[in-house]
Amino acid sequence: MKIVIAPDSFKECMSSRQVAAAIATAVKQRWPQAQVVELPLADGGEGTLDILAEALDARIVTASVHDPLGRLVRARYAIAGETAIVEVAQAVGLSLLKPQERNPLTASSQGLGELLLAAYENGARHYIIGLGGTATCEGGAGMLALKGIEALQAASFELLCDVDAPFVGPRGAARVFAPQKGATPEEVEILESNMRKQAAALQKATGADVSNLPGAGAAGGLAGALMACFGARICSGIDRVLELVRFQDAIQDANLIITGEGKSDAQTLMGKVPMGVLQHSHGIPVALLSGCIEDRPALEQAGFKFVIEVSPRSLSLSDSLNPQNASKNLMQAVLTLPIA
Repeated sequence: MKIVIAPDSFKECMSSRQVAAAIATAVKQRWPQAQVVELPLADGGEGTLDILAEALDARIVTASVHDPLGRLVRARYAIAGETAIVEVAQAVGLSLLKPQERNPLTASSQGLGELLLAAYENGARHYIIGLGGTATCEGGAGMLALKGIEALQAASFELLCDVDAPFVGPRGAARVFAPQKGATPEEVEILESNMRKQAAALQKATGADVSNLPGAGAAGGLAGALMACFGARICSGIDRVLELVRFQDAIQDANLIITGEGKSDAQTLMGKVPMGVLQHSHGIPVALLSGCIEDRPALEQAGFKFVIEVSPRSLSLSDSLNPQNASKNLMQAVLTLPIA
């Protein structure tokens, strides 16, 4: 029997590598004779850098950049030949800020420009960029104002994304994502106005209208700025990651694939890691083990063979997010899988 373990991270709790390791430990205990393949995944958000660096045999390097509030931080990226792997969250991530510091009205994307230029000076001419987890919502204004940024017109870009939000409008960067970054309803409307001005400025400078372009609103509009100014190509993050880690080779002759994430619900079906795994499983049964399960009927109807909630409902959120508890609960969940 061959079992492939291909989860996303449990966000604030465990990395996808830690999740895979915990599941693998339980699988090996329950089925000692099974061939177990660990294949931790990401969809363009945090964790993508390390996963793709390993897949592409890239070396990790660091650069000094400014965080969203203008403070110097060390940001990581990876490089293999002329290909750089960049997580925007390394430079402009929400995780770099304390909760009380979150303010998309003042957060700048300058640090991302600095990170991209550092990679360029290190020989990068092709970028694979994960767009998740940003603190900004200014359409790349800070990045584009950086001196020397025009050098990147000599490079090519792949943007790994799991949303199709346009630059502006009811489903755009400001109205959908800015509240998650600390914006009040009043501030959301200011940000929407700013984003419309930025869209007009981008169109004037490049001729490209990103206002209603699917995906252009990702990462606070950084996607739209990279598309307009540097011809970046946007793609499904999980689809591209699965291609780069050679997922099809890994699942060949597998009897079961185990995937998961911190919380699974209807949004899981819109380009998240588990859905990507399911869509590329070619009929192999897929078990979904997630910390919290909502919209179970939709998940089951989508085709997951097993849908298992890992964290007991009696456990508080803080206890559920404790890595030791999460690991123990994951291992216990494996024991409920009804396979021989």
